[in-house]
Amino acid sequence: MPIASSQSAQPLRVSVLHNRLPQPDGITIGLVGRGIGASLSPLMHEQEGARQGLDYRYHLIDFDRLDLDDSHLPLMLAEARGLGFAGLNITYPFKQAILPLLDDLAPDAAAIGAINTVVFNDRRTIGHNTDCWGFAESFRRELPDVARGRVLQIGSGGAGAAVSQALLQCGVERLDIYDTDATRAEATAARLRRLRGADVHAVADVAAAATGADGIVNATPVGMIRHPGLPIDQALIEKRHWVADVIYFPLETELVRQSRARGCRVMPGGGMAVYQAVRAFELFTGLQPDAPAMAATFRAAVKG
Repeated sequence: MPIASSQSAQPLRVSVLHNRLPQPDGITIGLVGRGIGASLSPLMHEQEGARQGLDYRYHLIDFDRLDLDDSHLPLMLAEARGLGFAGLNITYPFKQAILPLLDDLAPDAAAIGAINTVVFNDRRTIGHNTDCWGFAESFRRELPDVARGRVLQIGSGGAGAAVSQALLQCGVERLDIYDTDATRAEATAARLRRLRGADVHAVADVAAAATGADGIVNATPVGMIRHPGLPIDQALIEKRHWVADVIYFPLETELVRQSRARGCRVMPGGGMAVYQAVRAFELFTGLQPDAPAMAATFRAAVKG
């Protein structure tokens, strides 16, 4: 079962990966998901590890490339743990599917109901969510003065659960959530009302919600390289809206491109990608990462 590493052009095999694991000062991490070949997480993590003087290896565990079913997720988690990985990052479509496989959840992950980081600690698997902080930090830096009266969020899956928390933390007064899975949207809204007493609603009429919104946020995979397109009818996007996307490969999604062309203020997914990686690196290593340096690594790679 090959696992690709950013430090090797040749695929590795899980059965022999233990021969390449670092010595006592080394740290090995993986990213588990689908269609993740363009991820910049390995580069950001490994370069920050090198700056910290660590033997730090970050492997892509792409279920599409490996031709694995979702049912292989428990096996992959067990193998990574058994081989001595320090932890895993988790991305689409496993941020919620992995929850029942873990021993414990950090408070942030339990409140959000989705995780993107697993730390192997004292024979236990602990789930964390760094997406929420990553999105919020990016929002505070890139859209610090936008209107927050009412926001429409598209998508309530693994990323969406974190983004909705982040938007409320950033001062959004009313949050409308639209999802093609109406039951999932309502569950997310109900959780936020219960935990935060927030003004959050699942909506079925996305056009009406967009009309009343100050901002629109895409928290779906629509716009990714393997899921091209727009998550919302382009006719609903107006110049007065600000628009944010969680996707960063490609960095300029069709949503970001068209919104910018209409004169909207936009926030691509790059900032969230950087800051969730900053917090994940700290969880994996116990060391304080250099956030500006990791951001510079990301920008250089994107300009590439």
